[in-house]
Amino acid sequence: MNDTSLRPVTLFTGQWTDLPLSEIADKASQWGFDGLELACVGDHFDVEKALADDTYCRERRRLLERCGLQVFAISAHFIGQAVGDRIDHRHRAILPPEIWGDGDPSGIRRRASERMKNTARAAAALGVGVVNGFTGSPIWHLFYSFPPNDFDEIERAYVEVAEAWNPIIDVFDQEGVHFALEVHATEAAYDFVTTQKLLTALDWRPGFGLNLDPSHFAHQFLDPAEFALEFASRVYHVHVKDTKRRLNGRRSILGSHLPFGDEKRGWDFVSPGRGDVDFDDFFRALNRIHYSGPLSVEWEDSGMDREHGARDALRFVRATASPASDIAFDHPGSQ
Repeated sequence: MNDTSLRPVTLFTGQWTDLPLSEIADKASQWGFDGLELACVGDHFDVEKALADDTYCRERRRLLERCGLQVFAISAHFIGQAVGDRIDHRHRAILPPEIWGDGDPSGIRRRASERMKNTARAAAALGVGVVNGFTGSPIWHLFYSFPPNDFDEIERAYVEVAEAWNPIIDVFDQEGVHFALEVHATEAAYDFVTTQKLLTALDWRPGFGLNLDPSHFAHQFLDPAEFALEFASRVYHVHVKDTKRRLNGRRSILGSHLPFGDEKRGWDFVSPGRGDVDFDDFFRALNRIHYSGPLSVEWEDSGMDREHGARDALRFVRATASPASDIAFDHPGSQ
């Protein structure tokens, strides 16, 4: 798509994997979404089936087409996380049994890497050009430098992440598919400085880009519109999600080891338009960088019914994401 006025609004199925794809597709169609961003979880999109069965991708597309839906991206966040992370017992909850295996960290990372390569191949078979996901990070636990960090170790970690991901991106390049990292806490890139550092470590190779989700910037007091302008050439996909700071002198911006939705947290995810993200500014920045891909609603709000929230989010995006202007109003003849 080359016209920002035609950007489709899609729904990321990651928060709906308890429902079969046929059910969430039917709901999304009724609500008025243009398409789905398929999570590689449950029956929404199975990477290995896509490669083993010539009919699988055609059947997925037919299912969506019957509901009048398109697909522009698939997402493999959990598998990507295991490629670059320091593996511990928590990963067992997010990884399929065949990736977890016997729990040996080196084996998990190796199997996750091979699955990500297959995800590129499966995306190509489905006919989509973007796989969203995480990279993991071997140094997230060092984000607060006490005891004092060895900053040479920090630099080595970015080399390590690049070494883990370069062979994966080689396959993405071969398949004509882009990987889009969701810049996010716990990843190798979570703000401006670390994104620059990671892209540099990867030599700015075109196969590795960004899935820009503004909700992961607002609670850090960072400007996602400025981020879009700074990394314009690498914005391959966009999530629409919001976050609300609720700092009152007692709540911590660090989350206090509390689960999402807990009243004592200093910030939480909320339905788009109900938080601190300046979406008007954000969408205008996307117009300025000529982003023409989907606006994919990743709906998370512990204080709202999700079906109500999905409809609410769609209405908000339709009302707020104005197309770019092709008129300079101070130019002679523009009136």
